[in-house]
Amino acid sequence: MSMNNSPNVFLDPNANRFQVNIINESHDNNEASQEDVGSDPPHYEETSFTDEAHNRLRISYRPGKRELYDNFLQSGEKTEASLHPYDTHNKMYYLQTFGHNTMDPVPKIDYYRNTGSVSGNKLNRPSLLEIHEQLAKNIAVSTGSVERVANGESTAGDETTASKEEENKTGLVKFGWVKGVLVRCMLNIWGVMLFIRLSWIVGQAGIGLGVIIILLATMVTSITGLSTSAIATNGFVRGGGAYYLISRSLGPEFGGSIGLIFAFANAVAVAMYVVGFAETVVELLKESDTIMVDESNDIRIIGTITVVCLLGISVAGMEWEAKAQVILLVVLLIAIANFFIGTVIPTNNEKKARGFFNYQASIFAENFGPDFRGGEGFFSVFAIFFPAATGILAGANISGDLKDPQGAIPKGTMLAILITTVAYIGVAICAASCVVRDATGNINDTVVSGMSCNGSSACNLGYDFSRCRNQPCDYGLMNNFQVMSMVSGFGPLITAGIFSATLSSALASLVSAPKVFQALCKDNVYKGLHFFAKGYGKNNEPIRGYVLTFVIAMAFILIAELNTIAPIISNFFLASYALINFSCFHASYAKSPGWRPAFRYYNMWVSLFGALLCCGVMFVINWWAALITYAIELFLYIYVTYKKPEVNWGSSTQALYYINALDSALALTAVEDHVKNFRPQCIALTGAPMIRPALLDITHTFTKNNGLCICCEVYTGPRKLCVKEMNSGMAKKQAWLTKNKRKAFYAAVAADSFRDGVKSLLQASGLGRMKPNTLVIGFKKDWRNAAASQVENYVGVIHDAFDFELGMIIIRISQGFDISQVLQVQEELEKLEQERLALEATIKENEFEEEKSGICGFFRKARKLNISKHETKKESTINTIQSMHVGEFNQKLLEASTQFKKKQGKGTIDIWWLFDDGGLTILIPYILTIRKKWKNCKLRIFTGGKANRIEEEKLVMASLLSKFRIKFADINIICDINMKPNKESWKFFEEMIEPYRLHESCKDITTAEKLKRETPWKITDAELEAFKEKSYRQVRLNELLQEHSRAANLIVLSLPVARKGVVSDYLYMAWLEILSKNLPPTLMVRGNHKNVLTFYS
Repeated sequence: MSMNNSPNVFLDPNANRFQVNIINESHDNNEASQEDVGSDPPHYEETSFTDEAHNRLRISYRPGKRELYDNFLQSGEKTEASLHPYDTHNKMYYLQTFGHNTMDPVPKIDYYRNTGSVSGNKLNRPSLLEIHEQLAKNIAVSTGSVERVANGESTAGDETTASKEEENKTGLVKFGWVKGVLVRCMLNIWGVMLFIRLSWIVGQAGIGLGVIIILLATMVTSITGLSTSAIATNGFVRGGGAYYLISRSLGPEFGGSIGLIFAFANAVAVAMYVVGFAETVVELLKESDTIMVDESNDIRIIGTITVVCLLGISVAGMEWEAKAQVILLVVLLIAIANFFIGTVIPTNNEKKARGFFNYQASIFAENFGPDFRGGEGFFSVFAIFFPAATGILAGANISGDLKDPQGAIPKGTMLAILITTVAYIGVAICAASCVVRDATGNINDTVVSGMSCNGSSACNLGYDFSRCRNQPCDYGLMNNFQVMSMVSGFGPLITAGIFSATLSSALASLVSAPKVFQALCKDNVYKGLHFFAKGYGKNNEPIRGYVLTFVIAMAFILIAELNTIAPIISNFFLASYALINFSCFHASYAKSPGWRPAFRYYNMWVSLFGALLCCGVMFVINWWAALITYAIELFLYIYVTYKKPEVNWGSSTQALYYINALDSALALTAVEDHVKNFRPQCIALTGAPMIRPALLDITHTFTKNNGLCICCEVYTGPRKLCVKEMNSGMAKKQAWLTKNKRKAFYAAVAADSFRDGVKSLLQASGLGRMKPNTLVIGFKKDWRNAAASQVENYVGVIHDAFDFELGMIIIRISQGFDISQVLQVQEELEKLEQERLALEATIKENEFEEEKSGICGFFRKARKLNISKHETKKESTINTIQSMHVGEFNQKLLEASTQFKKKQGKGTIDIWWLFDDGGLTILIPYILTIRKKWKNCKLRIFTGGKANRIEEEKLVMASLLSKFRIKFADINIICDINMKPNKESWKFFEEMIEPYRLHESCKDITTAEKLKRETPWKITDAELEAFKEKSYRQVRLNELLQEHSRAANLIVLSLPVARKGVVSDYLYMAWLEILSKNLPPTLMVRGNHKNVLTFYS
């Protein structure tokens, strides 16, 4: 293999640190390759990672390959020279990074894209396995790997470049920050309030409080703008605006609930703005006495025509809509400039009579303080003004149509807030500096000589408006909503401004609502709304969403009762602002490493304050509308939470779950264990959880909502295969637990032997105080047929559990736990059933074609006949397999595997508490009885005692259990445990252990020693004699269990302990076998001899 690690590569001062060297790995002509390298230095051609970072990647070519590679780059077609850095079908090529030949690629944006990214193709880097394992001569690569070169594998491009190529290729229309965000936000913020309500607001609140009202509203929107900017710059932003920002930060529950009401709010806002426009038009019709029907119906007619026209502009495409917005902005700016010009144009007598005197210090001083009338106050006036400050999300709502959402949204939104705030404050101060609060409009109301003015600025300027104190007047800041028209240089321009403000806001809302709704439907949060996810045309326009928005807007225009719905809409917008602020706070508070916004001018506590401020403003504007908003949002939140959409967006909620869990685990570590808080925390050796469901079910019964449960699996065999199989199945098996509502974790290890694997699990499982304290295993039913090493491993696991001071539970049921054969047969039958259905579909399709074919059908009959025969053969095969596997299916085994899922009827749990192990033997059945499935079962206690002290022993046990507050139905004192078993039972035990006995006493010493060395696992005569009494006890206990507990629902029994190195594995297994033979489900329990019960409070 040619390495090309010549010193020149490292010493050349012009060489770059990223180089791609295409090297021919040909094991047949190594010498030729070396000669080539020595004789012909490599040529380089520069290609960049990004537009800003040139000369960071160079590609060097093998001699003679440059021309072919150039052709490839120019044409993008596959030729014989089409290369992939690790395409190894015929030859091996490597990347040369930092002067070293390797498959390791250099950092590149295409490796980090999502699948299906619209801004570039996702590329797959070599897996760790490909880099870590030994390199094979011929590595099979996936189909299409060569095409990756054309997609950017060897010519890197950043997201901007890829986006431009996509735009040029498909004709997408993308907007910059000015047209896409600034213009749109300014138009949406500047509403009709600017022209017909701002003068009244400053009249009521005065200049001082009026400016405070404007700044307070701006503070809410500015904080929201900062939060929006932070979220928008924390990664690539797609379409969906506020919904996208909230859902990706807080998750689908918050995003789905706010997305729906935000889209609805925008749809109804279209009706509000259009009705505002229609009312202005009707006012003009009234002045010229050209009403068509009546005022209400004229509003409906004009509103309908307007919405249809706006819909036409929107459906025509975003480009036309953007052009219309620019035109409307120009009109609006001219109207505002017209007002400011009007304030400096000398006034006339008619305007003076209406209260306009140009700039006067006396008017400024008089109007500086508040003069609330008609029951109005600071907060009520603020509530009226605040909707004029909304609209800051107009740019974010079309985030999918922006060239660079990350740059455009912060810049455009914040600048729009600044410009509109300055305009609002400027108009308010100018109007209040030029116009008095009350005026009669009568040019004859001048000051009479000798009249006292009492500080009235109008009086000082020659007009007497004193009668306005006693009777209503029609002019002045407090009475005339058309103050701006009066002050302006050319009145009709203000009317044009009103038209522009209302139509632009309506148009922005008409575009925003379908875009947000489409993004919501695409995510399939509400499955019934997926119909509206489809887009049309080059810009993926949500035509269906436009139609729905049109229908909603038309409905509210025809109702024409917007005074009630308007506060709710404002509250819907405020709820969105509150959640955006909370999203920013939440993401910062979760401290996820993924929270890295490029926009730095935000603070998490300011965002939290903004969220609380938005909630407060909601109640200030309208308390009942706020309650309705919260109720709707809560309902949708609960609905989405219940449905659990299958999405994972890496939300800050997930990050906070982790932080809370970590903090809790660390806090728990500092707390000393106490016996009152003991709970079984189990390692259950289930293997794959679905293989031994009954073992998991009974363990889960006493750990659910109470303790830790870890389902463990040990992989043994070739390490490479084991690790691969283990890694591929981890997520699937944990998902199975979640799907089947098992509150348990799945853990697996790869080890040389079963015992080594379990030993690793016993030592390493858990976290801090949440460590397992009990090992749960199923009884090894096949121990008599298993290899000696398997029995040794099984018993060794029990010894290891005791060594690590864990409690031990061995569970035995008559049918055994393993249902892998049943699952395998079911899987085979499902496959065959799928094949049969596919075959039937093929036959139906052929019959349909035959009906259509006419005369050609004759020639297809033969084929149909063949297919029918094939189908018959398939069905017969299925029937054969079903009959073959009817025994394997084993209905009893299936029933046994689900027995602990069923509710247990009235019965007993018999506890044979023979040895004091700290109380685990009594605690486990107690926990079972407080579960729904076992609550009808009573506890019966069996314990050993003396025949002459039965009543005293009962009283002692009853006293002990009552102190532990454990209810029981009966106590039985067994006096004959130490009696010899009957001959039949003992004979069965002897026959059972006979194959595993050494019988060394019948052989000479040499032969006996040889047998001991060859079969050390066999039971010696000396061992059997030494533990004869203990063997008698196990056999006798089984007789007593058969006598007293044969009808019990469950038996819990003290587990005998075998001393290490003294009791052989097969003798111990024989004890467990005879002890639990022919019994109901049995739990053999042994605690770690530390107290798990206490009678102290």
